[in-house]
Amino acid sequence: MTSYRDRARGCLLGLAAGDALGAPAENLSPSEIRRRWGRLTEIEGGGTDDTEYAIFAASLLVRHGHGLTAELVAQAYRTEIIPRVAGPMRGAGFSELGTVEALRRGLEPPLTGLVHSHGWSDGLAMRAAPYGIFCPGDPTEAARLVEQDGLVSGSGEGILGGRAVAGAVAAAMGGAAVRDVVLAALSVIPADSWTARNIVRVCEVLGWSPPTGAGAARGRSAESATRAVAQADELELVEALHEAVVVKHYPWTDIAPEAVALALAAFLAGDGEVEAAVTSGVSLGRDADTIGAIAGAIAGARQGEGGVPGRWAARIGPVTGKCLPVVAGRHVLDVADELAKGL
Repeated sequence: MTSYRDRARGCLLGLAAGDALGAPAENLSPSEIRRRWGRLTEIEGGGTDDTEYAIFAASLLVRHGHGLTAELVAQAYRTEIIPRVAGPMRGAGFSELGTVEALRRGLEPPLTGLVHSHGWSDGLAMRAAPYGIFCPGDPTEAARLVEQDGLVSGSGEGILGGRAVAGAVAAAMGGAAVRDVVLAALSVIPADSWTARNIVRVCEVLGWSPPTGAGAARGRSAESATRAVAQADELELVEALHEAVVVKHYPWTDIAPEAVALALAAFLAGDGEVEAAVTSGVSLGRDADTIGAIAGAIAGARQGEGGVPGRWAARIGPVTGKCLPVVAGRHVLDVADELAKGL
């Protein structure tokens, strides 16, 4: 039986690997990714703010546990992030940049997540995995906790994206089947939300129509969905997923309902295996590092540390703190061990 510690290590190692693998493909189109790499399978450099913010979120949970509140998160920003930022934050997402400015102005949550225009970004989703680790088998509590973090920097669909990822990771930490992990993500967000509709759309592209509430599942099962993927032309599948959820007219790619849905599509297409899920995710382009990080975190929580390819694990070192100096020198495996204590 896979231990919680092993799943926690697999989750954060999978997140860091997906982040690093997807980093050079961020904001590229699938066709450009194919032109440069064919299929991107090898980590070339380090990760981004996705990994650093996940480590920071984990530190909040280690200190405050189930008592974490938005006010405590805001206090941590003010005492640990803002004093170490000289000038603009390098590599930070729009929602976090807006939050730092709001906190500098003396605002408090939830206004800090409402005052800027990027509350729907995937900044919370990219760092939601630690909340799922902390609540193995309990998607509802994982979603409640991650929302406390989200109230500081996001709003609306941005928070729902974080809830979906935390719920999925919590289910994976409990050993749920691939389909049930996706259903857990849907269970903690409103069925009529943009995020939920996008998740359902990508599932349907993959040949599975998940139940929306008390009704029975329609169409093919998750297992037959993976067979459909194997039989489909990859280029056609990527195009179909983009057509289902991508906001083509918007100039930025860090849209939570899009990134979360594409990451879950990659997890489902890869049948819950880390390498298949991550490589499928980053091949979709757009916010490729975040899509890869989310897919890797969910699959890693389900498979454990041994599910992360050894060649990827060997490339993951302590983070540099290029975005968040407060986490410089921390390694995701040490952070995972801290989270897993007492579980």
